[in-house]
Amino acid sequence: MSATDAQSSLRHAFGNVLVFFILILIGVLAFSIRLFSVIKYESVIHEFDPYFNYRVTQFLSKNGIYDFWNWFDDRTWYPLGRVIGGTVYPGLTLTAGTLWWVLNFLNIPLSVETVCVFTAPIFSAFASWATYLLTKEVKGSGAGLTAALFLAMVPSYISRSVAGSYDNEAVAIFALIFTFYLYIKTLNTGSLFYATLNSIAYFYMVCSWGGYTFIINLIPMHALLCIVTGRYSSRLYIAYAPFVILGTLLASLVPVVGFNAVMTSEHFASFLVFILIHVVALVYYIKGILSPKMFKVAVALVVSGGLAVCLAMIAVLIAMVASSPTMGWSGRSLSLLDPTYASKYIPIIASVSEHQPPTWPSYFMDINVLAFLVPAGIIACFSPLSDASSFVILYIVTSVYFSGVMVRLMLVLAPAACILSGIALSQAFDVFTRSIKFQLPSLSVDSHVDAGGASSESVVPDDTVKTDKTEDTHKERTSKKSKRKEKEPVEKPPSKSKIKKRLSVLPLETSIIAIVLLILLGAFYVVHSVWAAAEAYSAPSIVLTSHSHDGLHVFDDFREAYAWLSHNTEVDDKVASWWDYGYQTTAMANRTVIVDNNTWNNTHIATVGTAMSSPEKAAWEIFHSLDVKYVLVVFGGLVGYPSDDINKFLWMVRIGGGVFPHIKEPDYLRDGQYRIDSMATPTMLNSLMYKLSYYRFVETDGKAFDRVRRTEIGKKHFKLTHFEEVFTTHHWMVRLYKLKPPKNRIRGKTKKTKSKSTPKTVSKRKGLKRNPF
Repeated sequence: MSATDAQSSLRHAFGNVLVFFILILIGVLAFSIRLFSVIKYESVIHEFDPYFNYRVTQFLSKNGIYDFWNWFDDRTWYPLGRVIGGTVYPGLTLTAGTLWWVLNFLNIPLSVETVCVFTAPIFSAFASWATYLLTKEVKGSGAGLTAALFLAMVPSYISRSVAGSYDNEAVAIFALIFTFYLYIKTLNTGSLFYATLNSIAYFYMVCSWGGYTFIINLIPMHALLCIVTGRYSSRLYIAYAPFVILGTLLASLVPVVGFNAVMTSEHFASFLVFILIHVVALVYYIKGILSPKMFKVAVALVVSGGLAVCLAMIAVLIAMVASSPTMGWSGRSLSLLDPTYASKYIPIIASVSEHQPPTWPSYFMDINVLAFLVPAGIIACFSPLSDASSFVILYIVTSVYFSGVMVRLMLVLAPAACILSGIALSQAFDVFTRSIKFQLPSLSVDSHVDAGGASSESVVPDDTVKTDKTEDTHKERTSKKSKRKEKEPVEKPPSKSKIKKRLSVLPLETSIIAIVLLILLGAFYVVHSVWAAAEAYSAPSIVLTSHSHDGLHVFDDFREAYAWLSHNTEVDDKVASWWDYGYQTTAMANRTVIVDNNTWNNTHIATVGTAMSSPEKAAWEIFHSLDVKYVLVVFGGLVGYPSDDINKFLWMVRIGGGVFPHIKEPDYLRDGQYRIDSMATPTMLNSLMYKLSYYRFVETDGKAFDRVRRTEIGKKHFKLTHFEEVFTTHHWMVRLYKLKPPKNRIRGKTKKTKSKSTPKTVSKRKGLKRNPF
């Protein structure tokens, strides 16, 4: 026994060490596969929102935490401004700032930008390890390692965590998975310690991303599912009740959330289930201390009282919800519950490309072969069904729905798909390798010996418990062992091996072919993930490239335009553009913008959209009233860049028309079609956006052929009267215009009308100020 115990403990220790080194390699893989953007391009911040996060992190590292909470940013949303500390999720910024401070404390002098660039790859490794822990609690270490490997390379997560993608999701996905792990760990152990850690992890998630509402709704749904299916236990109570109390209190400490943690409909489900679980706990407690007859009477009282309390709470919630025009739900939440809501009522949400529903190819692009392994993983979770496996099933079902509504939430689906695919692949390998083991001649003998040893080990402890009363029985126990060892190879192993062969052993050829196919499937997944990381998701939107017959072309027009603004304009000049470019303009050009990517004020954005949709004179008056000096327009007609302002123009019309009724979308369409050629409507051809995009465009090729819309423009020769071109980048992708001063225009008019007007009327005209609206 001592030798066997030593051998098993040694094997267990070796297995733990092997798992540890595999996890280290998975972490290295998760980090390194996200470095293609740095290797192929440079260490630069990507996209739009990350530039705001980088700017906030710079401010935090320079001025400290207290100034950060009280920071009023006067360079955004002019003339309104923005209180940064109360309107931003601080988790990402505080994480990167703390990391930068620790590195500098250790005399590792890295810049804030470098830390921001590599924060996402670092936390992708943490997310992989958290996935291992979560899946291990559900189906063991083998499934956990497979799921961690899948998550390290899943393209959907890579798209949001490449080096330079300094967005909230970079740390939020780790927080999401780790919160779910601690919830399942508490379910399995019933430990109040893990329940407290679960609340702290949820607090970090609330600090990091607005997607925390997914957690505060999914966990109550699982608790309700356990109650309804008769799986209530004290472990469930310990896992849920402290989480709601501590988690809600901690969430309310985040300034951007505040009292929304108890006042909005996204959180009400957790409170209702909290009341219900206490009613159920009271019923179980009474059942344990009363007789069956008294229990029936008590249940009637408890149920009636509980129903009365629940009805009162529901009435209060209904009254609170009914008092809100949106029923207490945010616009994004309503868009998830009703996919048509945003397109009907909130075009600013519908205008964002990542808020659109995904196409079927996007599933194959973002999760690849995991889509085929997920159903097998769901089946494996049902055998046997536990509290942990039921949570994973509920997670995948809800995430599939939400990812089908909004392509951005493919990011939430990815961890669930990796967990279930890891379970499926691990279970499949277990079945196939066991089938080969029991059918190969050399291995089958060893398996019989192992089975005999295992059966003897399983018998000995039982005898030890039964006969461990006196020292005299030790000799009898050793004699019984020797007799059993002689009998067991003849009687017990054959019956057990037969049962195993009947239940879980497949034909040898089938098992070998299946393992080869699974290895090929995994190899295809690896190749696709590496390609997605290297080609599809590594290019920063600030620097673009294209391949042609004469080599690689680099388009650095955005930084060229922002550098021109920074060096050739005054510090207090205001720049107007569509809201997509607000964060970049503020961070890279250090100039005041009218609107940016925060999109908190729909009226202000509609004002800019109205100006872009209006004729030149009316647009000048709107911009002049906002003290705008320069207008920035993104144009891709020359090089074929599709994400330009002409393609976004209809959203400017819709958003502007939602606030200012004189802007009507049909005026810009010809027979329901959006056109910029000779068939375009006069309203379209005379709009400011059309003129600023196509001004002097005919000088490029003589035909004014738009490579994005694949047609010649309708109005080629025109002049600007109220705007002047001051800068156009090398590839015409960014164009900058300056508003002409009003004095020149007014003097010209007064000269023409001087002979016909009296001095009194002239002085009156000079004193008048027209209302731009």
